[in-house]
Amino acid sequence: MRKIILASASPRRKELLTSIGLVFRIVPSKIEEKPNPRLKPKAQVQFLSLQKAEAIVSKVANAIVIAADTMVVFGEELLGKPRNLEEAKKMLKKLQGKMHTVVTGFTIIDTESGKKVSKSVAVKVFVKKLSNKEIEKYVRRENVLDKAGAYAVQGIGAVIVDKIEGDYSTVVGLPLNLLAKELQKFGVTVL
Repeated sequence: MRKIILASASPRRKELLTSIGLVFRIVPSKIEEKPNPRLKPKAQVQFLSLQKAEAIVSKVANAIVIAADTMVVFGEELLGKPRNLEEAKKMLKKLQGKMHTVVTGFTIIDTESGKKVSKSVAVKVFVKKLSNKEIEKYVRRENVLDKAGAYAVQGIGAVIVDKIEGDYSTVVGLPLNLLAKELQKFGVTVL
């Protein structure tokens, strides 16, 4: 079986790949992300995941590299990771009681053949109405600074999300169903 490299230090992506039985090594892509302001969210996460994957291709031989990027889209606004707790609270105040979209893109590159594919999935997420006190408690309890939109759907975050329309794993950080389908094209089978 080919080596699989996850170009991410995200503990959530690590958990997701582990949950489907893949054996992989982590080689984080430590690039400065450079979004293209002309791209729409689905194309943007594909573009960023491609940058991350390409940054480590030369560091690994005979491997399948997987990289990903996730964005929260509220209306026309892109919400990335908050810089501090105050920004996190502002993000949650925007999202509470409303629907937003989580878009996750991934890229797979075969370092031997150069074959590559980038895909993305969008999911609708509905956050329940939250009081200022609930937002304050949430940001103190959860590590919100490493999460796009300042929240996670897993763990304590499950109590702030009313509903998800689409693939749960996409919201966590990697659309497993589509990823598994694309990995088959690279000779990696999950089932």
